[in-house]
Amino acid sequence: MQTRSETKRVMWQKKVSFSGSGTACSIRGSVASAAGIHRVWPTMLSAGLLVLTGIFFIAEAGAQSAAEKGMQIARDAYAADDGFENFTADLTMLLRNKQGQEHKRNLRIKVLEVKGDGDKSLFIFDNPRDVKGTAMLIHGRRDQADDLWLYLPALKRVKRISSSNRSGSFVGSEFAYEDLGRSEVKKFTYTWLRDEPCGSMSCTVNELRPTQKGSGYSRQLVWRDTDELRIWKIEYYDRKNSHLKTLTNGDFKQHRGKFWRPGQSNMVNHVTGKSTELVWENYDFGARLNKQEFSQTGLRRIR
Repeated sequence: MQTRSETKRVMWQKKVSFSGSGTACSIRGSVASAAGIHRVWPTMLSAGLLVLTGIFFIAEAGAQSAAEKGMQIARDAYAADDGFENFTADLTMLLRNKQGQEHKRNLRIKVLEVKGDGDKSLFIFDNPRDVKGTAMLIHGRRDQADDLWLYLPALKRVKRISSSNRSGSFVGSEFAYEDLGRSEVKKFTYTWLRDEPCGSMSCTVNELRPTQKGSGYSRQLVWRDTDELRIWKIEYYDRKNSHLKTLTNGDFKQHRGKFWRPGQSNMVNHVTGKSTELVWENYDFGARLNKQEFSQTGLRRIR
């Protein structure tokens, strides 16, 4: 014979059983959920920490990638122009003062590619009479200051331009000596700033800072189109980080199916209001060049 307490226990068990498996499952599920909170909570904390850590590393990687991307753009542009061997061109130099008055000069350029080092460039003035016969020779260097010599026919001597004077004016123009010749990758540090539209194209904006002493610039901002890596604009900032000059290039043409060169380059000095425009014509890639001309002795014999 069951006692009253035993009867109540049996009736409670039957009630639970009669109410169906759903109630039993609900009870078990509630217990399981309560226990699961203790298992899930640490997991959520771990996931949150992983997300925060990921954000930190993404931000850090982004800062690093700006320098890496800037360097890669410079390397790709240099590689795209590699292998031209040599070329010659005729130039018209138009010097304009603040009032817009213009003086014209005619000159030639000869460029010899040097494997494993910087290129050699030779500028020869033909007109007017006061600069005729003046010539400048640049021996580009990949990881040190370029060697520059200037031949002055009136003095009949070759003058070496020291690296500390490479920020000086090139024959009275708004181009400095260091603006001429090919920019070697190792002479700058790079930071990619952004991509932005430039006309109908897209351009990268890259910040360059010189790694060597003697430059007249604290930095440069360079706009290159993303398709062909041509330089369309350069902003030059002086040692006080003020915007000093702007170079714009245009009328690009492709030579030998690979090498792009501008037909027009215009340098504006924002401090003096002066500008110098170069008009490039008669490019000849693969021209026969006398290597002896690209020497100090050769400078004296230039005609």
